Amino acid sequence: MSTHVLHQWEPEEKHFWLSKGKSVARRNLWISIPALLLAFAVWMVWSAVVVNLPSIGFQYSTNQLFWLTALPGLSGAALRLFYSFMVPIFGGRKWTTISTASLLIPAIGIGLAVQNPETSYPTMLILALLCGFGGGNFASSMANISFFYPKAEKGYALGMNAGLGNLGVSVVQFLVPLVITAGIFGALGGEPQVWTRGAVTKSLWLQNAGFIWVPFILLTTVAAWFGMNDIASAKASFADQAVIFKRKHNWLMCWLYIGTFGSFIGYSAGFPLLIRTQFPDLVALDYAYLGPLVGALTRVIGGWVSDKLGGAVVTFWTFIVMIAAVFGAIAFLPGDGGAGNFWGFFWMFMLLFAGTGVGNASTFRMIPVIFMTERLRAAAGKGPAAEAAAIVDANKEGAAVLGFTSAIAAFGAFFIPKSYGTSIALTGGPHAALWCFIGFYVTCVAITWWFYSRKNADMPC
Repeated sequence: MSTHVLHQWEPEEKHFWLSKGKSVARRNLWISIPALLLAFAVWMVWSAVVVNLPSIGFQYSTNQLFWLTALPGLSGAALRLFYSFMVPIFGGRKWTTISTASLLIPAIGIGLAVQNPETSYPTMLILALLCGFGGGNFASSMANISFFYPKAEKGYALGMNAGLGNLGVSVVQFLVPLVITAGIFGALGGEPQVWTRGAVTKSLWLQNAGFIWVPFILLTTVAAWFGMNDIASAKASFADQAVIFKRKHNWLMCWLYIGTFGSFIGYSAGFPLLIRTQFPDLVALDYAYLGPLVGALTRVIGGWVSDKLGGAVVTFWTFIVMIAAVFGAIAFLPGDGGAGNFWGFFWMFMLLFAGTGVGNASTFRMIPVIFMTERLRAAAGKGPAAEAAAIVDANKEGAAVLGFTSAIAAFGAFFIPKSYGTSIALTGGPHAALWCFIGFYVTCVAITWWFYSRKNADMPC
C-alpha cells in the first residue's frame, strides 16, 4: 500500500485538521506552488520571446507574431478541459508529477528552434501550441489543492496556489530579458544570435528563454513525486464528475471567470506586444512584467479579503473597477493624430491587472461555497449520513468546476491577443477590442449582482 495515499482525509473535522491535516495540506500546497509557477512560465514564455524574434532575423508580420503569442492560450485552454478531470482519476501526486515533467518538451524545443532564423513558421506554431502544457496544469493544480483544505480556508489556499503560481507570468517576462543577455549555459547552450534594432546591435542568447526552466522543472518533478499525496476519497470517474454540466452555477461561474482569469492571462500574454505596437520607442519588456506581477499578488490578497467579506461582493466591485480601468486605458492610447500617454496607459493597465487578480480569487472563493451550499440544501433533513455524503459530493463537484471554469477562461489567453491583432489589422489600433471587453464586463456585473450579491439572491456567497 502506497504511503503517499491518504485513506483518511476529513479537513472539515476540527481535531483532524489541527492535529494532522493542516501540516499535510501545507506540504502539498508548497510543492504545488512552484510546479504551477513553472507551468505559467512555460505557458507564457512566447510573450517574452516574440518581441525579440524580428530583431534576430525572423521575418514575421505583426499578425503572425500575435498568433504565436495567442496560440499557447488556445492549446492551454483546450488541455484544461481534460486536465480538469484528471486529479480524481489519477490522483494529485501522480498527475502533478506527469504534468510538470511534460513542460520539458516545449522548454527544450524553444531553446533549439530560436537559434536558427530559418526555422519554419509552422514549426514555431507547433512549439507555441506545445506551451499549452503549462496552461493545462492550472486546472488540475487548483482542483487538487481544493481537496486538501476546509471550506473556511479554501479562499486562502486557492489564492496562494493561484496567486503565487500566476507569478510565473511575471517571472518569465522579468527573467527572460536578463538570461538572454549572457551565455549562461556555455557551449552546451549554443551560440549567440546577433540582435539588431535601428543602429543598436548586440549579442543575444534567446535560446535561454527555454533552457533556463529545464533544471527547475526537473527538481520540481522529483519533489512532486516524493513529497505530495493522493487522497483516496477524492477518487472519481469522469462520469461522476460530469454531473457539473447539469449545474446552472457551473456555467454562470464559467462566464464570470472568463472576465477575471481570462482577462488576467489574456492581458498578460498580449501586454508586451501591445506596448511594442502602440509605444514603439519603449522597450516593452522593461515594463510588461509588472502587470502580471500586480495581478498575481493581488490574487493572494483577494483570497484573504473574499474569505472575510464574501466572494460575490468582492467580485461585483472588481468588475466595476475593471470597466473604469479599460475606459482609462482607451483614453491614453495613441489615436486621432496624438501620440498617446504611455504612463497614463500603463497605470490604467496596472489597475486593470489588480482587478483581475482580486477577481480571480473572489470567483474561486465563490465556487466551493456555492456547491457546498447547494448540496447541503439538497441533503437537509435527511440525516447525518446524507449530509456527510453531500459534503463529499460537494468537494468533488466544486473541484471539477474549479478546473472546468479555469479551462473555459483560459481561452482568454488566445482571444485577447488575437483581438488586439485583428483590431489593429482592421482599424489601425486596439481600441475596438477594448470596447468589446467593456461590454463583456458589463454582463459580468449584471450576472454577479442578480445571482450572487444582491439582497435575496438565489445563491449568496
